[in-house]
Amino acid sequence: MDASEWFDDLARRVEERYERPRSPRELTVLFDPGCALCRRCCDWMKCQSTFVDLVFAPCTGSDARSRYGDLPWLGDELIVVGDRGEVWVGPAAFLTCLWALEDYREWSYRLAGPAFAPLAARFFHLISDRRRTLSAIFGPHDCRDGTCVKRS
Repeated sequence: MDASEWFDDLARRVEERYERPRSPRELTVLFDPGCALCRRCCDWMKCQSTFVDLVFAPCTGSDARSRYGDLPWLGDELIVVGDRGEVWVGPAAFLTCLWALEDYREWSYRLAGPAFAPLAARFFHLISDRRRTLSAIFGPHDCRDGTCVKRS
């Protein structure tokens, strides 16, 4: 390879690197379909204007296990997966969901900053740890061990 080809190759690689979008174009939100609170949150997000496409997928079932089975938090935590394989879990997933919504992106930046990040994490865990109680408000479901199922 001569110097001219080498410079052309280098220029092409630099151009590809900087023209490639840094933000995801689609986010998959893995949620517990048996949890009334989870379903309610998904329904609310579906009604919001978004900067990126949101896809909602149940974290239970063979499809989720075959596609995301290597994620250790599957079924236990809120998980958001980006279209290039990025994964956000728990409070980070919560903030990523806010980041995707037009009316809440600014709040996601504020809540992710050093002053409010601990507060956002505590808020998320407070809601997540009490989703059994909160789900009772939204529907006849029972949550045990981080997984919610319909009551008979």
